[in-house]
Amino acid sequence: MKTVLIGLGMVADTHLAAIQHSTKGIELAAVMGRDCARAQAFAGRATTALGYAVPVAETVRHIAQDDTIDFVIIATPPDARQDLVAELSAAGKPILMEKPIERTLAAATAIVAQCEAAKVPLGIVFQHRARAASQQLKTLLTAGTLGDIATVDIRVPWWRDQAYYDAPGRGTYTRDGGGVMINQAIHTLDLALWLLGPIRTLQATMGQTPLHDLEAEDWASAVFEMESGALGNLTATTAAFPGEAESLTIQGTEAAAHLASGVLTLTHLDGRVETFGAEASTGGGADPMAFTHDWHQTILEDFATCITTGQPPLASGTSALEAHRVIDAMERANASGQRTEVTPT
Repeated sequence: MKTVLIGLGMVADTHLAAIQHSTKGIELAAVMGRDCARAQAFAGRATTALGYAVPVAETVRHIAQDDTIDFVIIATPPDARQDLVAELSAAGKPILMEKPIERTLAAATAIVAQCEAAKVPLGIVFQHRARAASQQLKTLLTAGTLGDIATVDIRVPWWRDQAYYDAPGRGTYTRDGGGVMINQAIHTLDLALWLLGPIRTLQATMGQTPLHDLEAEDWASAVFEMESGALGNLTATTAAFPGEAESLTIQGTEAAAHLASGVLTLTHLDGRVETFGAEASTGGGADPMAFTHDWHQTILEDFATCITTGQPPLASGTSALEAHRVIDAMERANASGQRTEVTPT
């Protein structure tokens, strides 16, 4: 199965490693980036890593019109998505896209609707869903092992230095759509929503700390009520030096679950303790790419399988919109200072 990678920023090497180590017959047919020299350099590294020639695609039209291309990976900044999706979906090309879908809820919804109208599969790289410990927690929740869910605690205590935000467009609304919520914490938020269902209402505060100079927020907090009735809180920042792993803690009437660094700890109310998974770096410190390619590989292989079987991907565009809805509600709540409803599906 052949794919093309469009967008050759930091995460491109993770996609390359995922393709290199995949045993599912996925071939990188071409790459494409806005910087020609950078694209040629990446194509050279890819050729060396994969052992076959990886050319640079000239235009998205060439990709769209190439009948040998089975799907396309979009890893561009979110401000460069709309035209790519329009051309590719019109040609019937399935799309696997890095988060976030777009900069705003309205734009993200439009992209999902466009792919649905064209009957084109759309997958989002929410790799936290692919972790073994996350999958185990999903199984336990479905089985009712934790009982009724009472409280939820979402924490993203990450660190980015100022050099990270000095890169052109980073942490701006024009290119990225915001700061820590839409760029970093969206992963853990998506995981919580995938595991527990939608958030109904929330109150939020978002802002900049003295540790960074950026347009959008590097600190955000919310208290919320889920549709299930569970109460929760979220705190996310890139101003927590030196940075720690994000975590999700769920308190149920029968057990509590704590998920962090790829390890799930289940503490039953009768005193029994179980652990699942293996510890792994998640990119919470100064190096945003300090995490394994394994989770991207799982997402990539899952998407390739879904194209063949017609089944929905692990993280579909439709399901990924839930995190966008919560971030949109947080921004509205921060502006109004009022308890705010999350836009319903």
